[in-house]
Amino acid sequence: MEVKKIAISGATGKMGRVIASIIKARNDCLVICGIDKLNPAAYSDFPVYENFTDIEAKPDVIIDFSHPSGLDSILNYCLTTGTPAVLATTGYSSDQIQKIEKASVQIPLFFTFNMSLGINLLVNLAQDAAEILGEDFDVEIIEKHHNQKIDSPSGTALMLADAVNKVRGGKMINTYDRYAKRKKRDANEIGISSLRGGTIVGEHELCFCGRDEVITLKHEAYSKEVFAVGAVNAALFLCGQCPGMYDMGTLIHKKKHNTSSIF
Repeated sequence: MEVKKIAISGATGKMGRVIASIIKARNDCLVICGIDKLNPAAYSDFPVYENFTDIEAKPDVIIDFSHPSGLDSILNYCLTTGTPAVLATTGYSSDQIQKIEKASVQIPLFFTFNMSLGINLLVNLAQDAAEILGEDFDVEIIEKHHNQKIDSPSGTALMLADAVNKVRGGKMINTYDRYAKRKKRDANEIGISSLRGGTIVGEHELCFCGRDEVITLKHEAYSKEVFAVGAVNAALFLCGQCPGMYDMGTLIHKKKHNTSSIF
């Protein structure tokens, strides 16, 4: 079995540390280095560099859980060296997403708003529900996260809204705040509500509200480990793939049809 060499961007952050611990417990991959401008001496079992240009040994794949501001550095390194990357950082702008899509023409990139397999299954279920229930059911999304989360609404909530909107023909409009509105709910709204408090890792709930009945789909994450496991599985999948944009939908499809053993 070939052991894949992984570099962690954002290695000294919370998610970087969790990913390092997940990889350390596996025998099919190892961390050869990290990239982080903060506390580069945080690890003793692999080097942490301040910049991608400092990397000495080329990794097979990069896992990024850092900050949107670091995207250009990651893409420049990956495009120069032909290294695949799992981009798991949240909060990218639409312009940055376009850069990711452009780069994926030349290298394999894995990009999704949420690395949890369960969340991405929830996306599939939401689309099935939206198709079966039809336009007679209003759609509301409630997302909850810890009090340190900066972006709102979460990228996952937007991913869920986009999934439903795709089924509804692209005519739905996200509504984030009804405080200033003195009117009834429009039929083409997808309401998105955000809660920030405590140490909530992540909760996402979709409510399909019809006449005299409500169908609820919900996912709760109890630790950041679910995102780390998903990122590592994505990284191993990405090794050896052709250039292109990949996401959790690809992995769910492979798992459904039993064509992948990475799970």
